[in-house]
Amino acid sequence: MGADCSRADRAVEEFRVYLESERRLSPRTVRAYMGDVGQLLEWMQAQGIGGWDLLTPVRIRDFLAELWDRGLSRRSVARMLSAYRTLYRFFLREDEVRESPLEPVATPKQEKRIPNFMDVEEVFHLLASPDPNTALGQRDRALLEWLYATGVRVGEAVALRVGDVDIAGQRALIHGKGGKERYVLFGRSAARALTRYLEVGWPALAGACPGPADPVFLNYRGGALSDRSVRRIVDRHMARVAGYHKISPHVLRHTFATHLLDAGADLRAVQELLGHASLRSTQIYTHTTRERLLQVYLHAHPRA
Repeated sequence: MGADCSRADRAVEEFRVYLESERRLSPRTVRAYMGDVGQLLEWMQAQGIGGWDLLTPVRIRDFLAELWDRGLSRRSVARMLSAYRTLYRFFLREDEVRESPLEPVATPKQEKRIPNFMDVEEVFHLLASPDPNTALGQRDRALLEWLYATGVRVGEAVALRVGDVDIAGQRALIHGKGGKERYVLFGRSAARALTRYLEVGWPALAGACPGPADPVFLNYRGGALSDRSVRRIVDRHMARVAGYHKISPHVLRHTFATHLLDAGADLRAVQELLGHASLRSTQIYTHTTRERLLQVYLHAHPRA
């Protein structure tokens, strides 16, 4: 059993290297994958299952039943199954197994959740929250304008480099999930906020002028902002907007997409700007716009 366990551990380590080197996933995503795989490996060892090739669909279902008993949500179970399918696709490629036990296992259906978003007036209040007379205030204003103007993910914002941004052309190169790149657009307001920050706030924080390879968004010590720092910054300014407390920066991404669709933007164009691999991921925002249209209709039509 000990040798089998060692072999299983080695296979997991090779999977980690694959995620980092070939898939080029972010450290946070790799940790999430490895956490899910680690839970399954621990369960296998407790059950005396000595290798990945010995895991069967029935045993997978037994494991899932334990997850349900622990109170895990459908979303969490679906995420874990996705990680295990990726794991076994890698094992099949490397001849570690002959078949995947995940093939006959269905992913639990997800409840459709309409994403939270902000009204235009609330967004304007949020963008006006930072102090424009301080370096950190200029950074915060540029960051908030950037998240709302482009709809980028938090990880994509912290990975942004000065050389990726074309302020005159009002577009930027984004390094997205899985090493995929795309261009996003931004308007005059974001361009003004970025220009002021890079000319005044950035040098005050870093003690030098920015170069093309430098991160755009800095912490107070002059280093790159982390994902967690961005969330704290957004939380702080969100708390100043009535009704919004501890709301994720992802709300600005949802708001970006919702406002574009409300104004008549093409769904596929929004998909490309968001960096969604599938149109299905973007279609969730059409539920939001339909709900709003329904409320307008019910409120305005005399016979509604």
